[in-house]
This record gives sequence, C-alpha cells and structure tokens, in this order.
Amino acid sequence: METEHTKRSVLKTITWRITASLDTFVIAWVITGDWKMGGSIAGIEVITKMFFYYFHERIWNKIKWGKKKWWWLS
Repeated sequence: METEHTKRSVLKTITWRITASLDTFVIAWVITGDWKMGGSIAGIEVITKMFFYYFHERIWNKIKWGKKKWWWLS
C-alpha cells in the first residue's frame, strides 16, 4: 500500500503556506493600499489555512482513487 508519511504532509503544508501567504499578502496589499493591513490578513490566514490544508492532505491520502500501486514496490 502506498501512503504518505505525516512528516511529508507537514513539510508540504509549511511550504505551501509560505507560497500561498505571500500571494495573500500581495493581493491584500494591492487591494487595501496598506502593507500593514496586507500583513495582518496574511498573518491570520496562514494559521487557519495551515490546519485546513494538513487535514485535507491526510483525508486525501486515505482515498485510493487515482493512486497507482506498482507491483515491484509491494
């Protein structure tokens, strides 16, 4: 069976959050015209969305659809 280790999910969560939060910061800064407000918005969403993403990854890891099992890795 092919599964993803928790450490891998955590690392993917962190790297994705850095990328996505920079995007949120820039968008919020452009819309509000205030980099402090952009930073506040990005700071709040980085915490909430990291948890959502981690659990989303772990749930999808349990779904077998779309995964291919290689016979030589069994």
